[in-house]
Amino acid sequence: MSFTIYPAIDLRAGEVVRLRQGDPTQQKAYSSDPAQIAQNWQAQGAHWLHLVNLDGAFGENTEPNQRAIKNILAACGDKIFTQLGGGLRSLDDIRSALALGITRVILGTAILENSSFAEKAIGEFGADRIVFGLDARDGVLMTRGWQKASDRSLFEFASALKEIGATMIIYTNIATDGMGIGNDTQNTRQLAEQSGLDVIASGGIASLDDVRQVKEAGLSGVIIGRALYENHLSLKEALIC
Repeated sequence: MSFTIYPAIDLRAGEVVRLRQGDPTQQKAYSSDPAQIAQNWQAQGAHWLHLVNLDGAFGENTEPNQRAIKNILAACGDKIFTQLGGGLRSLDDIRSALALGITRVILGTAILENSSFAEKAIGEFGADRIVFGLDARDGVLMTRGWQKASDRSLFEFASALKEIGATMIIYTNIATDGMGIGNDTQNTRQLAEQSGLDVIASGGIASLDDVRQVKEAGLSGVIIGRALYENHLSLKEALIC
């Protein structure tokens, strides 16, 4: 199985930001030029970008982020793949994102609030265009930009997704996200083994050792955010590693 590194570009009000544990009150801005950031990761060898429309996730005005996403796609051309999450809660939302040139979309809140939505999305667009974002706090899946607890457990829901034809998920332990304390690799590996899904690890990556641990755990990829923006590791080093 190939291993992919996904530099994260989290967007809020058109700027590149990072949040701590998904908390919108703990935000740090890194750039007002998302397209330039995307080109920088592309120049360093990235084949994929992980894009998050935080305003969409929080139910806020998404126009600045929509412009930023279009600018990223225009700047990078067709030489890079993109996955986009945040506020995609209908089949029309998915169609619009894919029509822009997004490679695949990330579904989270919508699949927890509507049990049939995941199956409909796979049926219409194919499993290769859909990745499911499972974000948990203490084993409970969270929705609405990690602000609301669902009544579904992580491992049970992942197995249900496998049964309807899903092939890939992104797992974030919210407690580690943006904290630079290392990834929850043990639970992420267990999730992959029990569900039979390809799992992308997300949250807490702080060093090259963290990247190595994720790869050696047999996972399909890793999303890196704050560690890249604060120069705790370079993307080139991570790709070589």
